[in-house]
Amino acid sequence: MARILVVGSVARDEVIRLGTPFHAGTHMQGEWLGERLGGGASNTGVALARAGHETVIVSATGNDRVGRELLAELTANGIDSSQIITVEGASTRSVVMIDPEGERTIVNLNRCQETKPPARLLNVAADSLYVRSWSPDLGPLLDAKMQSCRVIAHMPPCGDGVRPAHILVASQSDLEALMLNEPFEAGRRVAGNALEWVIVTRGENGATAYALDDHLSVPAPKVKAIDTTGAGDAFAAGLIHALVSGADMNQALTTACAWGAEATKWESSTLPIEAIKSLV
Repeated sequence: MARILVVGSVARDEVIRLGTPFHAGTHMQGEWLGERLGGGASNTGVALARAGHETVIVSATGNDRVGRELLAELTANGIDSSQIITVEGASTRSVVMIDPEGERTIVNLNRCQETKPPARLLNVAADSLYVRSWSPDLGPLLDAKMQSCRVIAHMPPCGDGVRPAHILVASQSDLEALMLNEPFEAGRRVAGNALEWVIVTRGENGATAYALDDHLSVPAPKVKAIDTTGAGDAFAAGLIHALVSGADMNQALTTACAWGAEATKWESSTLPIEAIKSLV
């Protein structure tokens, strides 16, 4: 299996299932489902670790009880947490509200961030690096890391040159019309000339991968969604798992769609071990 570096957030999700669809300005009934491990780096990293990969997360937690608990949970799930630093203040926390159709709405209560880009990632050998972060100042680090491993990065941010990468991944709902009209050309402005693919996910409609002179579309498996939290992160984990295992892009896209769809069938922010066993 591969050694994979994941850059992004580690969070505590506080989960409420709504009795009716979310609607602003109304009084709503909800059921408290408790707290669970969340955050983009956790969701993707834990899935990859459960699939057998050596997964290293680069992130930060606060010097509080939540931070200590998150580190313990990640370690228990097979994550190498040696590159997660502790900073002053509170750890990342989010309220996740899930409607009767399984669609989630996330409210960030606190974001724990480092004061400068995590240059330590340059010292960690990896077969692949995945970035799930909104930080706009990672460009120089990713540009350097591209010389030694495949870099896969999530958009946004979508500014010129902010995400040097071989592959970009984005949700259709996060992209402006201009990027959707010319995904690869727009992606090249974000990632540079080494870009190979731009992948646009479309929820229940699957995903499309765009190259300079080609594109591939794969449908999503039809499932009854219970909880869509972390589905995009599971998609990324499936994509990375397939690529580091030697799959071509068409195979990798099919695997990614399967992992993303599977994630919606579980009341969890991360793909459970039982789900991974059925996928791998």
